[in-house]
Formats: sequence, structure tokens, C-alpha cells
Amino acid sequence: MPFSYPLHARISAIGTYVPDRTLTNEELSHMVDTNDEWIVQRTGIRERRIAGAHEFTSHLCIAAVQNLLDRYPSSLNDVDLIIVSTHTPDLSSTPVACQVQAHFNVQSAGAYDLNATCAGFAYALHTASALVAADVHHKILVIGGDALSKITDYSDRSTCILFGDGAGAVVVEREEAKPAFLAYHMGSDGTGAKHVYRTGLATELNGEPLLGEGKLVQNGREVYRFAVSTVPQGIEMLLHKSGLPLAAIDWFIPHSANLRMIDSICEKSGIPIDKALYSLEYFGNTSAASIPLALDLGLRDGKVKAGNTLLLYGFGGGLTHAGLIVRWG
Repeated sequence: MPFSYPLHARISAIGTYVPDRTLTNEELSHMVDTNDEWIVQRTGIRERRIAGAHEFTSHLCIAAVQNLLDRYPSSLNDVDLIIVSTHTPDLSSTPVACQVQAHFNVQSAGAYDLNATCAGFAYALHTASALVAADVHHKILVIGGDALSKITDYSDRSTCILFGDGAGAVVVEREEAKPAFLAYHMGSDGTGAKHVYRTGLATELNGEPLLGEGKLVQNGREVYRFAVSTVPQGIEMLLHKSGLPLAAIDWFIPHSANLRMIDSICEKSGIPIDKALYSLEYFGNTSAASIPLALDLGLRDGKVKAGNTLLLYGFGGGLTHAGLIVRWG
């Protein structure tokens, strides 16, 4: 079935979860050569949440969906597909989405994981909105969740100060009267794969040896360069596709990687920094979870209201990036 933007789909429910344990900058200063002032000045992060020893991505995602159900009790009725965006699945060969499906006994629903790292939630949301608008699926549960503490090297101060754990879930369903997905833009640059990765089966990439032995390795300078050049261009494309002026955007919700990065993206894009919502200050960089966490914080703080126009933009390993303009409520 052919379709075009705006899409006849909307986000009808949201839920989030972060683990109980807090890891402060002060605690990190006893683990590596760093301090609170240095971390805050360079990243904007003060704390991050850390999953327990027996708490994994599936548990985070299940808790986020439970929070969604507590707030929207009938939201899982008639869900016919579950998409989980993660790059830290509990098991290599079992999708986290299947674990969510089993826990909530969602009948007759397909389930799969999608890995676009920190851009994953935007990728999954785009996929879900298109499938719903095309009338291929009726109602899709979309989850972004990562347990980054499980793959973080806590002796590497360039990465361990950044990452935390969390999950966010939304329901995307058909909407005839007021289609809410107004535009999308996405892309990738596989030549930058070497700048952020975690080893798996391979021990080299394009002939170069890989480091980290299962832990996250990141060239922060190159990832920063990619984000601050690519995202403003993507924002410009989103506005062009939607036909909206920048002033029509009520809230900018980027991936919460680093506050300096968000500042630079806002400056280059002409977005006032006070229009940016982020989740990094007390949750850290939570990868695929950072955008839904920031959106939910905005809702809980009374900032995001029905009818607001949101610009979501994710970027990360791969290198990948994706953005959407969405009308809330």
C-alpha cells in the first residue's frame, strides 16, 4: 500500500525505567583519574544508573513496558508486533523482543530486535510508523533499551564516565484523523565503524585489529565530529521535508550523548538550547533509551504538552543517524 508523509500513525503511550543503583561522579573518581568538575564540564553528566548483577536489558525493557501499562492500562491490547532497539541483548541468539513478548503474554505478535546503537530508537520508531501507516500492522510496541554498564571498561576514563543503563517504551498505532509522523531522515557512514564498537566474532575490521575484548571502545573526538556535522544537516533535511519552519519545533530531543555535543548541534542548527530535552544529567548516555527517557522527563516536568511538535534525532555507532518530526498527543 503506497503512503507518503505525514503518516497515519501516532504515539499513544509511553513508559520508562532506570535501575535503582546510582553511580555518581564522586564514586568514579575513586575508580579512575577523574573528578566531578571535570566530568560535568566536559559531558554535563552528574550521575548514571547501573543495572544490578542479575539485571539485564530484557529486565530493563520489561520494567519500562510495565511502567507504560501502569499509566495506560489497555495499551498492549491488540499489539501485533514488538520491536526492541538494543545493542546489548541478554543473549546473542534470542531477541530481547521475544523475552518481552513472553513476559506479557502478547498473543499473535511478531518480535524482533533492531541494532542501530544510539540511533536505534529513532530507527525503530521510523520502522514502526511506516508499518502502521502502510496498514501492514495495527499496533506496535517499540522499545529502546541498553545495559551499557555490562560492556563498559571501568578502567578507561574516556568511556566509563559516560554510560548508564535504562529503557523506554512507546506504542505506535494507526491514526486517521490527525497523522502525527510528519517527516523522517536517516543515513549512515560505515567508514566510521572503527570509531565506536564492541568486539564480537571478528578480531579485526578492514584489516585493522580490534581492541576492547568485548568492552565498548570509542574514539570520542571522531564521534563528536560526526555528530556535530551530520545532525544539523539532518535537521535541515527534516524541516525541508516537513515544510515546517524551525520556529514550529517546540522541543528538540537528541540522543543524550554529551551536553557539549548537544550545545554544538543546537548552535549550528539555530535551536535555542533551552528547547533541547535530554536525559544525560542524571542517567548518563543510555544509548537507545536516551530519547524516550528524555521525552518522558519532559512529560513529567510538564514541558511537553499535547499538540507539541517534537524533533527527535539519534546518532551513534555504525555510524548511524536518524531523525523524525512527530506531533505529540
